[in-house]
Amino acid sequence: MSIENLLPNKDAAQNPQEGIARLIRILELLRKECPWDKKQTVESLRTLTIEEVFELSDAVTEQDYQEIKKELGDVLLHIAFYAQIGKEKGLFDFTDVCNGICEKLIRRHPHIFADVQVESAEDVKQNWEEIKLKEGKKHSVLSGVPKSLPAMIKAYRMQDKARGVGFDWENGGQVWEKVREELGELQAEVQKGNQEKILDELGDVFFALINYARFIGINPEDALEHTNRKFLRRFTYLEEQTLQKGKSLHDMSLQEMDRYWEEAKAKEKER
Repeated sequence: MSIENLLPNKDAAQNPQEGIARLIRILELLRKECPWDKKQTVESLRTLTIEEVFELSDAVTEQDYQEIKKELGDVLLHIAFYAQIGKEKGLFDFTDVCNGICEKLIRRHPHIFADVQVESAEDVKQNWEEIKLKEGKKHSVLSGVPKSLPAMIKAYRMQDKARGVGFDWENGGQVWEKVREELGELQAEVQKGNQEKILDELGDVFFALINYARFIGINPEDALEHTNRKFLRRFTYLEEQTLQKGKSLHDMSLQEMDRYWEEAKAKEKER
């Protein structure tokens, strides 16, 4: 294949179809001529795809739009790669993937493409879940939640999906009472020292807190990541100040470290 065929078409620089077609042409060439690309399978790509999605997540968290653009390209490459392998096996191609999602969007937005009436975004979510069940591929509301999701995200998604079919608390106050109840049960098991029961009750506390976060409009994953980054900033400041004074954290008392920690907190408030 000539390199000229792989260059962007200047007359169609803003045409998404041209960009996708170019990506597919390049990928087809790589699958034929590059030793690494030729040996890839859907199984070998799986962990790399997960890594790319997390890198995109980092860029979104940082609100770095140039990095988001770059990471979206990496994720798109993986989508095209899976589609190319599917095409080689005679199973599906990139067009099939696009048409499949288009059909799903039309089917699951009857308030746009049919005569269904909705009043809110919550109505749309409820319709989505009901239509999903009627399609017959998922026999449970919760079966669409991937098993390999991180536990916190999985709990949040399960709770949200259950809410979509009406299985939910009536108000946040009830959920907060449940949090307090679970904390009491955890404390009781800690006093007894039964590790298996402690594990069970601690999980219940986390699950109840995630539920409460949902009721007050906070994504618990975002909240925990916010705190993770805050801890990272403050601990990094502590390390930097320690090094500047020629000391090691191992040689410092907890009181000394706490003083630098409080300095880091104070500097954040000044911003």
